[in-house]
Amino acid sequence: MDIKTLHDADVIGITTAKNAFDTLATAFGQHKDNWQSEVINRLNRSQWTGTAAGHAQARIQLLENELKAAQQEIGLVSKALQDAYDGFAAAQSHLISALDDAKTHKLTVAADGGITWDKDPNSANFAGTDAENQAKQIQARITAALNEADHADQTINARLAHLATNASSGTGLDSATVKADTDAANALQQIPAAGTDPNSVKAWWNGLTDAQQQRMILNHPDQVGNLDGIPAAARNQANRTNLKNLIQDRKRQIADLGPEPNLYLGSIKGEPATNPEHEKWKAKRDALQEKLDGFQSIQDRLDGKKDGGAGGPNSDPPLLLLGIGDQGQGRAIVSWGDPDKARNVSSLVPGLNSTMAGVGGGDAMTAKRIYDSAVSSAGPNETPSVASVFWLGYDAPQLDGPSVLTEDRAVAGGADYNKFLAGLRATHEGAPAHVTAQGHSYGSLLVGQATQHPGGLAADDIVLVGSPGTGVDKASQLGVGADHVYVGAAENDPVANAPSPGMVGGWGAFLYEEMNHTGKQSWFGADPASGDFGGQRFSVADGTITDSHDNYFGKNGAGGDSLPNIGKIVSGHGNTITRQDPR
Repeated sequence: MDIKTLHDADVIGITTAKNAFDTLATAFGQHKDNWQSEVINRLNRSQWTGTAAGHAQARIQLLENELKAAQQEIGLVSKALQDAYDGFAAAQSHLISALDDAKTHKLTVAADGGITWDKDPNSANFAGTDAENQAKQIQARITAALNEADHADQTINARLAHLATNASSGTGLDSATVKADTDAANALQQIPAAGTDPNSVKAWWNGLTDAQQQRMILNHPDQVGNLDGIPAAARNQANRTNLKNLIQDRKRQIADLGPEPNLYLGSIKGEPATNPEHEKWKAKRDALQEKLDGFQSIQDRLDGKKDGGAGGPNSDPPLLLLGIGDQGQGRAIVSWGDPDKARNVSSLVPGLNSTMAGVGGGDAMTAKRIYDSAVSSAGPNETPSVASVFWLGYDAPQLDGPSVLTEDRAVAGGADYNKFLAGLRATHEGAPAHVTAQGHSYGSLLVGQATQHPGGLAADDIVLVGSPGTGVDKASQLGVGADHVYVGAAENDPVANAPSPGMVGGWGAFLYEEMNHTGKQSWFGADPASGDFGGQRFSVADGTITDSHDNYFGKNGAGGDSLPNIGKIVSGHGNTITRQDPR
């Protein structure tokens, strides 16, 4: 498939062909119904008996079966053509979007996909200092679009060729053949429901051919990309497609709101009268814009527009998009490295004030620092093998609401996190990976709740940092053994020092309490840093009351031994951490 062929393809013509087959199927169905009414029903009422009648009825029954089979085969052609349209239209849209962006950046795309640009700073067509990076990104998008079209072409050609052979040879009139064809077509539509056991999902996925898997990714990226039990590479491909769709959907929805209404309707007794329609319009637009900003932040990260290209097309390690969605506040899961191949996998759950925009920004780099620390912590005879996941698969509490006071969001998110790690376990290649579940702040409560599901959490080690409690009283209750529960708690971290609800009347009240709080209870149960809890406390920098809660992952070099200790745990060397006495 080349650029011109895909760009100029008349995909609407496929719809026209599909509609023609729908018309044919309808007419053929009427013919079959007439056969039933005019021949079979009349014959059944005739009371004709005897040897000749028996032979005639057998032959007529065979013809009826063949008519039914033929009608079903025609319907399968129609379904194949619809799938062809979906696949080619998506690929064409992605190509056109890439070519449009090339024009915006003053890049010239040749027929063979090569990209050139004006490098003269004094020229009106100067492409800018970032032209080379932009060219690489757009070239990768063009290649991906052409690959999409090739996959669609190969898949549909195979299906139509099979159905054509059935028609010409007569095998399509056999009920067994039709059943097999129908089952194969239906299997593609029967995507396991969200929440299905990941091992069952993996078995279903493995039962599809490569072409069928590609068709699922192309036609149902939103479902495939977020289904635990689907391999990481397939989820990444599907989610990248879905992310672009989500961005376009939000832009369309914002445009559909229409122009901004007048803020005021006039005045009442000399005071401006607020327009209630403006308030409604603004609330809708702000909500849509927040989602759009979050999605765009992640897209910019994947396009290499942040932190020197980290996470972009040439990133090492690659950044995989393992989840994306618009439920609630939005969902986003990214991974530095492939968790299906890595020997050591970390999965960090963030806490208060986490957003999709953050995942595309600094939060992605938090996961990258964990990756780097784990790689540097590999033993002298070990080849580093790490994947570092940042999991925003729930509605994290925001500072402007009361949700941080309750465990409700942690309980709901814990169920999804449990399934996610089970999915990573199901899809991992080779020997099981060493998995570290990490929770920061409110995220540590979510990890704690995730461990309480039947069968426990598919993790070998648990790291809790800046934790207000996990909902359990003992490290041994988290299911991985107390020796494999690691706790980082800065002495000046107000969240890790939050007293229990019985000690103060509200969440914010602890900020006014003495920071030398020595009680054994935290906001959500036992203090994880206490001796009574029984975890392994590792040393971290004390920090200050304003920054210590955000220093655990080495941002700007802060946190002392915290990040190196986390790297040791993730790499499977938790026995080498520097320790700190429990409270």
